[in-house]
Amino acid sequence: MAHADRAAPAVIRSRRVEALVAGQETTDGAGVKLTRVLSHTLQRRLDPFLMLDAFGSDDPRDYIAGFPDHPHRGFETVTYMLAGRMLHRDSAGNEGLLEPGGVQWMTAGRGVIHSEIPQQADGVMEGFQLWLNLPAREKMREPWYQDFTARDLPSFTTTEGVSAVVIAGSSHGVTGAVVRDATQPLFLDLVLPEGARFQQDLSPEMNAFVYVYRGEVSIGDTRTPSRRMAVLETSASADGVVLTALAPSRAILLAGRPLGEPIVQLGPFVMTSEAEVRQALHDFRSGRLTA
Repeated sequence: MAHADRAAPAVIRSRRVEALVAGQETTDGAGVKLTRVLSHTLQRRLDPFLMLDAFGSDDPRDYIAGFPDHPHRGFETVTYMLAGRMLHRDSAGNEGLLEPGGVQWMTAGRGVIHSEIPQQADGVMEGFQLWLNLPAREKMREPWYQDFTARDLPSFTTTEGVSAVVIAGSSHGVTGAVVRDATQPLFLDLVLPEGARFQQDLSPEMNAFVYVYRGEVSIGDTRTPSRRMAVLETSASADGVVLTALAPSRAILLAGRPLGEPIVQLGPFVMTSEAEVRQALHDFRSGRLTA
């Protein structure tokens, strides 16, 4: 873990919180209980992010059946595991075991059918799955997949004692495990001691949000409690965001460059037109999604 004594950019004016979102309790896959924090109603506002699910339970009945075979086309999935173990298998022949602190990054591109099955009979299963859009020109690209263990993920600690895992993008001079030119995603997992501040510079055009999953943080004059997503304003005069921990806290910070393209979703397919999603459904039903 690097120490970022040197590279903490001073944020002159922090973005404020535009809205606090509680998320919706739901189930997915074969009955996995989760909270859908970012849903389709926020896809345009938080472009290029399409969905964020938070899952966490110590009751195996909430997660044990997992996510059997299901298709995707037109976007990327990012699964970040805090606790528990999940086995991934897909139609491209990839297989990987996602363990605590690890990330699975999958680019569905023109089509992938995969499964995600818990590899434990009891204990805590906790983490996040993010859907990140692909630009129109890349939606039919070749699929791609990579597993990262906790040791593979770059991290640093600030002088105020905030530790950060850099899953994507760049922060405090540390470049993350994944970089994307089109959407330029930033994905940080932050552990903040009580009273500590964390500053992150953000380009004005980036859409950004913070999801607090332990404790409570203050962003500007807005208190953001656990299990709330703070949608950050976009403002030409704001050059970043400052978080202050009101208690020992953990939060993820995400930002990305909006694509500004049509978003047409039909279940696990996200394209730019109705015709394209109908074609995706037809390809899946006829066994040609992954051809």
